[in-house]
Amino acid sequence: MMTDKLKRQAPPLQKNQTPRFFLAQIACFMLVFLSSTALAAPTSFIAEVVAVLAGDTLKVLKSRQVMVVRLQGIDAPEKTQRYGQQAKDFTEGVAFGEKVVVNVKGIDRDENIVAEVVMEDGRSLNREVVKAGFAWWHREHSEDLSLWRLEDKAREAKLGLWLGEDPVPPWEFRESMGGR
Repeated sequence: MMTDKLKRQAPPLQKNQTPRFFLAQIACFMLVFLSSTALAAPTSFIAEVVAVLAGDTLKVLKSRQVMVVRLQGIDAPEKTQRYGQQAKDFTEGVAFGEKVVVNVKGIDRDENIVAEVVMEDGRSLNREVVKAGFAWWHREHSEDLSLWRLEDKAREAKLGLWLGEDPVPPWEFRESMGGR
């Protein structure tokens, strides 16, 4: 009795359309839908910091895959630049070996993940680096005014790179070196 009701409610097949063809269409749709969903990048994930490349760049390990992560909204001195090693050392001291949440914001031109990295205790690594005076708020790539306030406080307190006179922003340093 129930099957009669279902048969009556099923949409009518179009001319030259067999039930098998109709099921194949549904299967194709589901395959495309599921594969596109599976390929979508997660907006956040948990990983372990396995290396610090610079004050604003990490390597993280997630499911046996190593990924490079740039800290979104900040720019630390280059390794060959004044305070570059100190910025790297600071970030390493805070994050190396730690489990973190990587909140993906995008992908940069080098195909690295651009993200806010949150420590287990809830602190933003991005903010901690700026707060300690080892990075600039990268105004062109972030609208996060809290980073500007942290940079301003570090500058006033003469923390990190603000100890030196007239620190050169990394984007100007890269340009002077013929880089991007």
